[in-house]
Amino acid sequence: MRPSLNRAAADPGQARPEAARKGIEDAIVLVGNPNVGKSALFGAITGKYVTVSNYPGTTVEVSRGHAQIGKERVLVLDTPGAASFVPSSEDERVARDILLETRPRAVVVVGDAKNLERTLLLAIQAAEMELPLVVCLNMMDEARDRGLAIDAGALGRRLGAAAVPTVAIRREGIGRLLSALADPPSAAIRIRYPAPIEDAIARVAPRLPASPLSARSLAILVLCGDETLSSWLAPRADDDDLRILEEERQRLARLYPDPPAAVVARARLAEARRIARQAADIPRGRSPEPPRAARWLDRAATHRFWGWPVLAAVLAACYLFVGVFGAKTLVDLLENELFGRILSPAATAAANRWIPWSLVRDLFVGPYGIITMALAYSLALVLPIVGTFFLAFGALEDSGYLPRLAVMVNRLFKKMGLNGKAVLPMVLGLGCDTMATLTTRILETPKERLIVILLLALGVPCSAQLTVVMAMLSGLSIWAVLIWAAVILGVLVLVGRLAAKVLPGRGSDFVLELPPLRLPRPGNIAIKTLARIEWYLKEAVPLFILGTLLLFAADRLRLLGALERAARPVVTGLLGLPPRTAEVFVIGFLRRDFGAAGLFELARQGRLDPVQIVVSMVTITLFIPCIANFFMIVKERGWRTALAIAAFITPLALATGAAVRWALTTFPVRLQ
Repeated sequence: MRPSLNRAAADPGQARPEAARKGIEDAIVLVGNPNVGKSALFGAITGKYVTVSNYPGTTVEVSRGHAQIGKERVLVLDTPGAASFVPSSEDERVARDILLETRPRAVVVVGDAKNLERTLLLAIQAAEMELPLVVCLNMMDEARDRGLAIDAGALGRRLGAAAVPTVAIRREGIGRLLSALADPPSAAIRIRYPAPIEDAIARVAPRLPASPLSARSLAILVLCGDETLSSWLAPRADDDDLRILEEERQRLARLYPDPPAAVVARARLAEARRIARQAADIPRGRSPEPPRAARWLDRAATHRFWGWPVLAAVLAACYLFVGVFGAKTLVDLLENELFGRILSPAATAAANRWIPWSLVRDLFVGPYGIITMALAYSLALVLPIVGTFFLAFGALEDSGYLPRLAVMVNRLFKKMGLNGKAVLPMVLGLGCDTMATLTTRILETPKERLIVILLLALGVPCSAQLTVVMAMLSGLSIWAVLIWAAVILGVLVLVGRLAAKVLPGRGSDFVLELPPLRLPRPGNIAIKTLARIEWYLKEAVPLFILGTLLLFAADRLRLLGALERAARPVVTGLLGLPPRTAEVFVIGFLRRDFGAAGLFELARQGRLDPVQIVVSMVTITLFIPCIANFFMIVKERGWRTALAIAAFITPLALATGAAVRWALTTFPVRLQ
């Protein structure tokens, strides 16, 4: 049963977006569907980089920047992707609330020029709000390649707004867009809805409180059953008005077999098609469809049978590039040649000559030295692997393959109480679990978000950890890789299924927009990779240094020896690993990739046999989330949930590692 629009249904404690609370007077607000290059446009007009990804869910919070428009420096807000201003997720609510809070200087509806009807569907909603409006027809290069011509002037006149073609990634049309934003017209369009809806609008509109939106558009939102408006309406309307609004909504719902929102959407879609036919032209002999080979590959990527060979080919290519080229060739070049033969010996010689105190020398060039351990691990061992992973991940993002991966795994995810859309934050977790935890907001229900947060903390290795794991397993047989992957996947599926049964709440339907499948653009990949490497240098390297300092202090205070003795029953008895791995698992809480790098170094020194390598990789992959991810869970779900997740994961990781050890010693497999 749908909640009513009354005070009892209001949720005044739910915070509005930060951008809305601070006010957005004289700001430019970017809105648009996912996958239309909105964040790329934001970067082009502000000069500020935001992750540009060809899949839904990247921009989950409002990003801020400033654009130079004439002689003014104007605030620009980049909102999450939204298919409609009637919210079905937290992302869409953010975009709607910003427009509802304060009248902006201009709203820019960013759309994919190839999909003009979808762009117009959102632009019509913005035009009905009678806000200053500019329609940005982005990706015009791809539209031209398909033979599609758009009369931007005719389109703008029909909406009562300015329409500007752009190619954001090349900065084409950005000057014209900024000129249009100097004095944007207030859009106005009036769609004639069926008579019962028009009558309801006429009765509801006068009873609504004042807002930056037109009374007509706000009335339509209420009649469409926008439940999220309750918290906004409750403090602004009296009880009689709220009662009448609810009565009108229910009366409309009884008149139509479909929800009123569907009736309104059909009328808007019909208008969008009329405008598209008037404004778009396909030259004779040309087709807006992509080439035949691209269409075949697009179908194959989500085919019930052919999709799996495509996925296997993608994974194999990633493994060869990251696991072989990055983890072997580049690591050998940087660690053995650059650090091993040049930097570390030079630093040791300089320390011996210029630093008379042994404690300070060891701090920099000792076994737990900042140069010989922290920088060697983070720059020579992890960075080349992470860098190649970021390149491969960027190519998958920009190609549009990741949403197709979501389609392929939808059936598997259903068994865990999720749907294929949940694969997006989980794939993002391969870059950084901390940020992936934040992107769980794209999921529609609290139950789905909690399950994915649990799975991210449990068994989705971040880029640095994953690449170290791949580097260690690359020296063993394919059986070692398959055993590790099967155990991790099996634990994720089992825990997901149990969580789906135990946790209260419901799931959601699987609806996901598939962007065009295209060749990755080298410029996009380079920008994203450089930004992620910058993040790694700023965020991860300092934590490597901090971890080394902790190890150095623990070694000097003789705590490492005590730690090894205390952990020996678990590490050596249960897992069958060398005592020194105790320090690796403890410091792994600071950063799991640091712990994985410590295990990698032990393996390179010959202190781990093949069985121990597999056991240690399974255990460190499933180990307690790193401290950054832990605090992100606290932010999203609270202390009780974060502590409960950590308390569940730690014994599960140790028990799984012990089970793998028992299986490999009882039923020997050729691992090398």
